[in-house]
Amino acid sequence: MYSAVTLTLRHAPRSWTPGRAIGTVISGNKTSQQVRERLKRDVEKMGAQFPRFRPGLVVLQVGDREDSNLYISMKLKAAAQIGINANHIRLPKTATEAEVLRSIKAVNEDPAVHGLIVQLPLDSIHPIDTEKVTNAVAPGKDVDGLTSINAGKLARGDLGDCFIPCTPNGCMELIRQTGTSVAGKRAVVIGRSKIVGAPMHDLLLWSHATVTTCHSKTADLPAEVGRADILVVGAGKAEMVKGEWVKKGAVVIDCGINHIPDSSKASGKRVVGDVHYLSAKERAGFITPVPGGVGPMTVAMLMENTVESAKRFLQSYKPGKWNITYTNIKKETPVPSDTVISHSCSPKPITQLAKEIGLLSTEVDLYGESKAKVCLDVVKRLQKNPDGKYVIVTGITPTLLGEGKRTTALGLAQALGAHHNVNALACMRQPSPGPDFGIRGGVIGGGYSQAIPMEEVNLHLSGDIQAVLAASRLVANAVDARLFQESVLTDRALCDQLVPQDKDQRKFSPTQLRTLKRLGIDKTDPATLTEQEITRLVRLNIDPDASVWERGLDTNNQSQSLMETRLARMFNIAVASEIMAILALSSGMDDMQQRLEKMVVATNRSGEPITTEDLGVSRALAALLRDAIKPNLIQTLEGTPVFVHTNPFADIAHGNPSVLADKIALKLVGPEGFVVTEAGYGADIGAEKFFDIKCRTSGLQPQVAVLVATVCGLKLHGGGPTVLAGQPHPKEYKEENLPLLEKGCSHLKRQVQNCQAFGIPVVVAVNTFETDTEAELDLVCHAAKSAGAFDAVPCSPRAEGGAGAVELGEAVIRAAEEPTSLRFLYDAELPIVDKIRVVAMEMYGAKDVELLPEAKRKVELFTNRGYGSLPICMAKTPLSLSHDPEKKGVPASFVLPIQDIGVNVGAGYLYVLVNVELVFPREPEWPCFHDVDLDSGTSHEDCLL
Repeated sequence: MYSAVTLTLRHAPRSWTPGRAIGTVISGNKTSQQVRERLKRDVEKMGAQFPRFRPGLVVLQVGDREDSNLYISMKLKAAAQIGINANHIRLPKTATEAEVLRSIKAVNEDPAVHGLIVQLPLDSIHPIDTEKVTNAVAPGKDVDGLTSINAGKLARGDLGDCFIPCTPNGCMELIRQTGTSVAGKRAVVIGRSKIVGAPMHDLLLWSHATVTTCHSKTADLPAEVGRADILVVGAGKAEMVKGEWVKKGAVVIDCGINHIPDSSKASGKRVVGDVHYLSAKERAGFITPVPGGVGPMTVAMLMENTVESAKRFLQSYKPGKWNITYTNIKKETPVPSDTVISHSCSPKPITQLAKEIGLLSTEVDLYGESKAKVCLDVVKRLQKNPDGKYVIVTGITPTLLGEGKRTTALGLAQALGAHHNVNALACMRQPSPGPDFGIRGGVIGGGYSQAIPMEEVNLHLSGDIQAVLAASRLVANAVDARLFQESVLTDRALCDQLVPQDKDQRKFSPTQLRTLKRLGIDKTDPATLTEQEITRLVRLNIDPDASVWERGLDTNNQSQSLMETRLARMFNIAVASEIMAILALSSGMDDMQQRLEKMVVATNRSGEPITTEDLGVSRALAALLRDAIKPNLIQTLEGTPVFVHTNPFADIAHGNPSVLADKIALKLVGPEGFVVTEAGYGADIGAEKFFDIKCRTSGLQPQVAVLVATVCGLKLHGGGPTVLAGQPHPKEYKEENLPLLEKGCSHLKRQVQNCQAFGIPVVVAVNTFETDTEAELDLVCHAAKSAGAFDAVPCSPRAEGGAGAVELGEAVIRAAEEPTSLRFLYDAELPIVDKIRVVAMEMYGAKDVELLPEAKRKVELFTNRGYGSLPICMAKTPLSLSHDPEKKGVPASFVLPIQDIGVNVGAGYLYVLVNVELVFPREPEWPCFHDVDLDSGTSHEDCLL
């Protein structure tokens, strides 16, 4: 780029006399080659400073014009010689204006592209506004210099802050090569196009020439030309400027490209410029030939603009680092309520946050200004990017109020991002309406470490849970409908219903064709089916007394506890549904579809499983979940990105955020960044399921496990009195009590060992509160380190946000450098009972397990059906290492009773029921919905979260 200052001569001016005729040819080929060599050296320097970096150029073409193809090939060849990574995007002649604009938008947002050329003319069968299209190019990537913004800057003399159109820029370079000083000279420009004439006028003017622009209405054109010391012609008319018009000794720059008949040429035509070259050469001091003059320089200047754009990009480029802004929070003491804090902060527009972390606008679906869904296209785009560092946040066995895992996880993410200046993204489960309106209230962090907008996250967010609920009810309705149809219709009538006639013809649906193939019936015409084949196709013979599918509910229902066990099992909250577990474990749309097809939702009268595919409902389920599978993007109070996605119930499922959220996050943060994800309940439940189910499914390997503990929680495990929601804490938790705390630290040691069992370094985060004393915190940290923790750090994320977790962030960064070797607790091929025994003994400290009759029956049944090699998901009380919620600390010498076993074939695991009542939790006597209204939203002021 050349500013008014840099548009000085590169060589000492030659002695130049206006009446002196030299006729020296200015070679564009030679000059352009010199420019290319200089640019090649510049690109090599960039690569040396930033390995693997290359300037990027995209040429966007509509149609297939022969002349455009020739120009594009010249540009691509020049880019390759210099070291520019050039790509050609060709849209068909059928492309619409909207399609062209979408392509431009995608290139605008691609950080690997620094220059974008829209090849003109746009050869489409549809009308396209060329002005609108050229102005759609981002000014910072407009290396053709055609946008109104760049043209406006050039017109007002801001030459150092714009891109100059390539042909005028090339003309100026050729003039400089003559050694001619432009300042003070009389210049004439013929033509006023936006591409050549108008910008050429501006360039000469800001180089201090006296400029006249001539056009079709100019009177006495020969006289105007005859006064020009510098003549630039871009009229598009073959040889219109005659040699006798030219002032002797003038510099003549011919921008014309015209074809005239010439029988001596094989093509029957030859290329000439706008100036009669032979006669003008006799009078001009310097003149450009056609071809070989301005044309090569246009391409060279295009390359120069691209390299200049890349240089500008590198001025703010930090390899692997987001260009993200964080919010400074004004903290208050004492800490206000979560609702007050949430409402006191203004989140960044979600479009800004998405851009900051490297998402393209086409990869986010906006849900208002503060939340968005991330489209799965990003998975393919980033698939070759290296993963970041993976951190799981778990905890000790919690009190009824929790130990603050989410608050700590969000505080850690804020500390890593805003305070340690590394890319950091948190992945959280979406709160369920059950806890929101039940005992705990909203659960998405607390104090100054919470995700916002709080109310929207705690209520509907983007409707994922509602989609799961709708899918769950659809399955139940499909089962009911099939039961009714089979009870009242003959096989033939049922077949007519399932294969309806359309225009005097019946056709099998894709699902029915797959069913026929599975049944070994090789037919595609319904009319050819025999009576026996019709029966096999349409008659599922569902056993109404052995249905295994549970109807979905939004929230907990107290009345369920009054129902019979069999009837109660017919209902469940949405997050406990297998559909939610499938959503959380799926790696993409296809994987989700296949998992949904495998779901066993009923059995027939022979005891054989019936799937959603048998019912013909699996594709409809996938359609209902097409948006729910996309992770939700929100932010913390400090502006750190957060993915909130899925909530497989930690009691009956694995209790972790989605695989997709974690995978996308790991690609976005880059190899030096961190993804902080969470696991439900204590390490014996949430972390075990995270490793043995989620990591086994995803193939991801974490680098660090953060174990959250509180002094209050450890005192409870040391034998302290029960802590109840909404009631003041007993004095044991408000005053220093080292003996009680030391006794409870045995539980902390056990949970540290539980995490270490998977081969991952453990950092203990002691979530502190104002009642904790220094001696108590020292005791906990010492106990954690003596148990083998990599480090133990007090933190105060609720009261201080990211600043309260800086030391924790340092410990996590150091721990992430330690060598790891992820190992699962058991081999999935072990017999079902052996896998249960391993978890019970290694995680809970049980002496053995006891299978009750129903559990024994299920072991035999599922083994015979081929489900024996699935991993297991333990459904056990989260309030104790044992099956008894009243037993705190480290229970010993207990036998773990196994009441029942179920299978989620689609999700891919067996669930083992230690406590059957966990399948459907009850509400408290005074649930939180009494305190929810339009103004307050949901909250959890009495919680430790």
